[in-house]
Amino acid sequence: MKEVLQTQNSFYHDIKSILQTARDNAYKSVNFIMVEAYWNIGKKIVEVEQNGETKAKYGSNLISELSKQLTVDFGAGFSARNIRNMRQFYNCFPIWQTVSAKLSWSHYLLILKLEDEKAREWYIKECEASNWSVRALERQINSHYFERILLSSDKISV
Repeated sequence: MKEVLQTQNSFYHDIKSILQTARDNAYKSVNFIMVEAYWNIGKKIVEVEQNGETKAKYGSNLISELSKQLTVDFGAGFSARNIRNMRQFYNCFPIWQTVSAKLSWSHYLLILKLEDEKAREWYIKECEASNWSVRALERQINSHYFERILLSSDKISV
């Protein structure tokens, strides 16, 4: 009887593991598809509103009008601020192949706040290598981890 229960328990855990892996993979796939959609929205805004320039002309209402329409059609998540983030995302990563499939939109929102391009690149690589959650990335950025690494490597090289 004990053997049967152990076999059933092992069987259940195997099935549970299969389902959990499938759900995790589905979540990652959907998330990356949305990151791609936001990148494409940013690209379209740059093409239309900015004519390929990095900044829009003063007084353009494209983003605020787009925000209103998308919110009606798709609900929350399309505030003018978030749409400006999509534009900034494209401006920071104009080559799609440089966007990591391992990072979520929430990761990228934190990375977009960084002005230093080298810091952005470093945090992306560390995030991928260490599999940082959004909270872990935020903690590392807030603790100025990149700057501390630079300072410590400067001391070593002196």
